[in-house]
Amino acid sequence: MLKRRRFKQSQTLEARLSAEALRLREEAKRAAPSEREDLIRKARHVEMTAHLSEWLNSPGLQPPKD
Repeated sequence: MLKRRRFKQSQTLEARLSAEALRLREEAKRAAPSEREDLIRKARHVEMTAHLSEWLNSPGLQPPKD
């Protein structure tokens, strides 16, 4: 049986996603117009993912009580 290689993340998922969105936006500034739109779209998608993750992990979101 293969053993999975695991490691601890040093940053939260939201922090990693925010950094990736920032990197994509910086790359979009230097890219050609056709590629720029794709990079900005990817950055927005990553930002939405970060916000969704924050919302799902928020203390206000509670499971239903029986």
